[in-house]
Amino acid sequence: MRYAIVIEKAAGNYSAFVPDLPGCIATATTIPEVETEIREAIRFHIEGLKADGLDVPAPTSLAEYVET
Repeated sequence: MRYAIVIEKAAGNYSAFVPDLPGCIATATTIPEVETEIREAIRFHIEGLKADGLDVPAPTSLAEYVET
């Protein structure tokens, strides 16, 4: 599956979250590191959902850039 992620600059680090997986977040000091961390967080989150017998939400969010 392919999930959209959002990466935000914070004070001194970056944070990432997955709109389709509420509560799935990661932080790191660089963008490449937060991308690695969010991939691990997604895998861990999905494993937890399955272990609890819950449905894994399908990826439905899209990300686009718009010119203003």
